[in-house]
Amino acid sequence: MRNIKYIAIHCTAGSLHQKARDVVYFHTGPKAKGCHGWSAPGYHYIVESDGNVVPTWPEDKISNGVKGYNAVTINVCWTGGVDLTRPGNPPVDNRTAAQRAALRILVANLHSRYPGAVILGHRDFPGVRKACPCFDVKSEYKDL
Repeated sequence: MRNIKYIAIHCTAGSLHQKARDVVYFHTGPKAKGCHGWSAPGYHYIVESDGNVVPTWPEDKISNGVKGYNAVTINVCWTGGVDLTRPGNPPVDNRTAAQRAALRILVANLHSRYPGAVILGHRDFPGVRKACPCFDVKSEYKDL
């Protein structure tokens, strides 16, 4: 059993309407096809735009969400996080109401199973310089 110290929240920084299977393929598919070629996906769970929570990797296995912290982290992701209508695709919190609700339930459930784990956004980890997950995780989940 892994010693879980963190629950990390991410966004895909892609289309709000991505499917979990496509995100997993992008992480684990062959580099020759434009994918990362990782042995494990980045996230244990992905929350799709309709609120569907897709388990994508067993919690007892290490995923690839936050470099240097993966051995002690459960990584959770929501699809979206960028404005595809603006130049440069700037970061934006474009979670649907269904995603917000499903993400809160998932994070609460995970925190109840790992009560000592700190809930952080990807951007809250030391040395991370990105907007992911495009909202303030600490304030949103401070009551959990």
